[in-house]
Amino acid sequence: MRNLLFLVLLIGVGAACEPPLEPASISYFPFVDPFIGTAPSTTPSALRHSEAQSELRGQVVPTAGVPFGMTQWTPQTRASEQKCIAPYYYMDSSFQGIRGSHWMSGSCTQDYGSITLMISRSLETEPESWAVPFSHAQEKSTPATYELTLPYVKLAMTGSCRAGVLRATFTQADTIYCLLTPNSDEGEGAVLIDEKAGEIYLRNPVHRIYQGWDEPAGFSGHFVVSIEMEKGGYGSWQGQRIYQGENAVEGKGQRVGAYVRKVVKAGEVWEIRIGSSFTDETHARQNMVRELSQKDFAEVATLAQVQWEESLGKVEVIQGKPEDMELFYTCLYRTCLLPRVYSDVDGSYPAFGGSGRIHRAEGFTYYGDFSLWDTYRAQHPLLNLLQPERAEDMVRSLCIKASEGGWLPIFPAWNQYTSAMIGDHAVSVLADAYVKGIWSEGIARNYHYLWQNAMESPETRQEYLDGKGRRALQSYLSLGYIPLDDPVKESFHKAEQVSRTLEYAYDDFALSQIARGIGKRKDFERFKLRGLNYQHVFDPRVGFVRGKYKNGRWTQDFDPTEKAEYITEGNAWQYTWYVPHDPYGLIDLMGGQQAFGQKLDALFEQEQYWHGNEPGHQIPYLYPYAQQAWKTQRDVSRIRAEEYGNGPGGLTGNEDAGQMCAWYVFSALGFYPVCPGTPYYVLGSPAFGEVILHMPEGKSVHWTNYLQSEENIYIESARRNGKPFERSWISHQELKQGGNWELIMQKAPQKNWPRGPLSTPPDLYADF
Repeated sequence: MRNLLFLVLLIGVGAACEPPLEPASISYFPFVDPFIGTAPSTTPSALRHSEAQSELRGQVVPTAGVPFGMTQWTPQTRASEQKCIAPYYYMDSSFQGIRGSHWMSGSCTQDYGSITLMISRSLETEPESWAVPFSHAQEKSTPATYELTLPYVKLAMTGSCRAGVLRATFTQADTIYCLLTPNSDEGEGAVLIDEKAGEIYLRNPVHRIYQGWDEPAGFSGHFVVSIEMEKGGYGSWQGQRIYQGENAVEGKGQRVGAYVRKVVKAGEVWEIRIGSSFTDETHARQNMVRELSQKDFAEVATLAQVQWEESLGKVEVIQGKPEDMELFYTCLYRTCLLPRVYSDVDGSYPAFGGSGRIHRAEGFTYYGDFSLWDTYRAQHPLLNLLQPERAEDMVRSLCIKASEGGWLPIFPAWNQYTSAMIGDHAVSVLADAYVKGIWSEGIARNYHYLWQNAMESPETRQEYLDGKGRRALQSYLSLGYIPLDDPVKESFHKAEQVSRTLEYAYDDFALSQIARGIGKRKDFERFKLRGLNYQHVFDPRVGFVRGKYKNGRWTQDFDPTEKAEYITEGNAWQYTWYVPHDPYGLIDLMGGQQAFGQKLDALFEQEQYWHGNEPGHQIPYLYPYAQQAWKTQRDVSRIRAEEYGNGPGGLTGNEDAGQMCAWYVFSALGFYPVCPGTPYYVLGSPAFGEVILHMPEGKSVHWTNYLQSEENIYIESARRNGKPFERSWISHQELKQGGNWELIMQKAPQKNWPRGPLSTPPDLYADF
């Protein structure tokens, strides 16, 4: 059934946050529900495998603004910037205001450098005190706007990339207070009121977590609020003490804030404009003036919608059920929030690593907050496919972080080194961009930083403690694996030696692909050989990866269903499959294709697959390597149905900065990047009858999936540009070229499709 034909705007975006010339003819907003994932998950795998209460939540918030915006505007129900506390939870019942947030969407990290604005009928100094009850029935959220009706006011928020507009429409005559506070848990915020200019400046110093916990990050969140004031109708506070008419206050271990008092009439509208920056007050003001100009709320909201239409319109679903399209476009929206723009309208940004220097991005946009352990798997490959111009600026930003801090970062967040998770996955992001032709020369020029991460450790212990370099690298270099004797204490995630070994082996393979491309033959051979290090932690006697000591002895009392300290956030059942670069080698270790397929079957039958954690996202796509592509079609369809939903509890675990949703977007389209850093995708089972991908350079990929339905999930046959297609994989180059793909779907599995010697995905070690 043809439900909707989208007319897509095909106008490119210049600067990172500038809209195309005019909005799309059909709005995608009815299909985006920002509340999906804001409540605790109730999916079976999340309840079985989640380690903590926070992992039972999507950890996403309903954001108002533009794609990849510096500051996102969200309703606040929790005041803290503490780790793993998102600004908003659907199950909360009290509204505390609108937050100018830098929360890493879907994460268990921290918000930082944020402020909160509240329109209140009383003058209070704590968010918990000024909070008011609210009803979800009175909320409305789109990617561009958030609206909430309270008994005394109708609030609406929208934003540009670096600025926002809060509109308050009052329902009765009253005395109202606009309360503003920097959300500094350390009590280090500051406010300065300029009555003559009608401005309030707020500063919130950023602190680190993970490496350098609680240390200053070397920069602040800066906000300039343009607000109408009546003479003498303002003041500030520190802790519980209110200072009427006092225009400056700085926190000394206590929350500080400012207020503006206003007598309003019924129907009166109060528009408040806010500029933000990570550089300083001047740039926050400049960002506000440049991006908002004289635009009112409606104009800013319209421009934000235009930008979202352009991003969402990269994928045009022509034939699909409304509820499926809602989930799909909500997931596509979630993939367009991070990494965030960090540079100001003039290119200024605080240097990476906390030096305090201000640098300028010339001719590109500087990005921050890369949740790399999660997003290298599918979110960055999705951007490489659909938004390569933006992806180019992101990989360029990673290289600049390396040049400014001296080391390629592992998990760069709040513009600092963190070593928050394991692996060295900036290598993967750069390799995936490189093999797909994105900023190839620039990556080659910065190759020495990738080599340094793979071969050297920092000269000083302080640099290592600060999060620079791979953890436990010397053990890995000398043994080919990280033994249980090396506890990896100098990291937030300690131990996890087997998982580190597996992820370093993959990263080494990814690095080999860059080395080969730039003509470094010896490095190519060295790092590709190191990609086989996963074999050192695979115990053929038990058929799983397993902890191992320096002397070669395996850990005792092994149970693959139990969580172990040498596995990251999971068990051996889940991590044994983490060999995305050499599935054929893993097949050999397991005794051949039949045994491999049977073991995959057992994983799912014993309910050990956990979709809420990223290291297993490629697992359902491994069957084609054993010539059992139909099982991938079966399991991907089931996972989409069971692990994603349309309500507030519709995410199976932490969404993790776009990765969980990127898996869904790829899997709904019908293919997935099993091994980022290579130009290949493995086919699955599409969720829609007809889809058009609008590629760069005016190319389009038209997928027609005949007879597709909830029951017809199996591929009977396929054609590309009218010719029979007998492969369970496709290449990035084939997608870039555009063209027509046709799949015939059916209810029963077609166990003999595809056929032929080239039907299985490429063996990346075939000639090695």
